[in-house]
Amino acid sequence: MEQNSPFPVFPMHFRGLLLLAGIYTVCWSAFYKWYGETLLRWLAMDAELTQFPPFNYFGTFGLLIGLILFVSAFYPISWVWLILAGITGKIITAIWFSLGFIPDLGWNKRTIFHLVFNELLWLIPLILIFLRSLQVKNYLLEQEKK
Repeated sequence: MEQNSPFPVFPMHFRGLLLLAGIYTVCWSAFYKWYGETLLRWLAMDAELTQFPPFNYFGTFGLLIGLILFVSAFYPISWVWLILAGITGKIITAIWFSLGFIPDLGWNKRTIFHLVFNELLWLIPLILIFLRSLQVKNYLLEQEKK
């Protein structure tokens, strides 16, 4: 809660971050869905891949999560649970990538970059946005009861 305001405020830049998180997730997921083999070869840093993990399903799931995050930016107070669904989806994709892709790709600078910057780092602003939207929603519900 901001010091100058007697009530919690949901800042506009949080909506921008939700939009950015959604678009960023959609873009990376589209790479997996439509350019999966090429992307996985690049992520493996030219290591010999004998089999490819299920990149099509991973990409489709990521597209869904990205769209959920993108849509949640339009009504973040009313659709606070969409933000939580996006956070949960990012956690699932991080676990999925770690357990399903890393054994085939190996740990290298590209796979670590993908895991940290495309999945885990986004959790920090998304959790802060979720908590603020929940705080504002609870405040508005309390005001309706008065």
